[in-house]
Amino acid sequence: MEIVRLVERHAPITGEQLANMLGVSRPTLRSDLALLVMLGLIDAKPKVGYFPGPARTAGSAARGLAGVKVKDVMAVPVSVGEQSTVHDAVVALFTENVDGLIVVDREQRFTGIVTAKDLLKVTIGGADASALPVSLVMTRVPNVATVSPEDEAIEALRLMLARELDCLPVVRGRDGALEAVGRVTLRHLAQRFAGNPQPPAPREGGGRR
Repeated sequence: MEIVRLVERHAPITGEQLANMLGVSRPTLRSDLALLVMLGLIDAKPKVGYFPGPARTAGSAARGLAGVKVKDVMAVPVSVGEQSTVHDAVVALFTENVDGLIVVDREQRFTGIVTAKDLLKVTIGGADASALPVSLVMTRVPNVATVSPEDEAIEALRLMLARELDCLPVVRGRDGALEAVGRVTLRHLAQRFAGNPQPPAPREGGGRR
């Protein structure tokens, strides 16, 4: 919201100037600026800078998530089993049109996530990487940021910005017996910010695997 106020006061203003005013580096603001442009709070013109966006005021946009729970904006989880191969996971990423997959064990308990970056790292230069099990390349609980269905959507947004994440698994239960019940993404929250009162469609390029 401070970025929006600075843009309204000093437009046109560059990302470098905003970073200097806020006392942070330009790369630190990159995801914030991209999100604010996507939300319509600010607008960007190449080689010129940032301007107020069509949403106009930070207050009116912030009300788009006021009182909204994660369960109101989450989509169905897209998952693979720990025993699935890297090849299976790569195929799932493309067919389901997602950037990351929720990983579950044989009892369908949530055990971690595997992202496109994880798979890219292991496949580059690795001729036999496609046959590796996902369990060897995934990020395991408790090293995964998650939210619960009852958490405030605005807190999920803050967590994603702080961790530079595009998606969060939505889980319920206790450590050792977690169940993945959904996923929430920056795009889901942007839709709500933009005034779309409907939750995401049950399937977004696919569903649970």
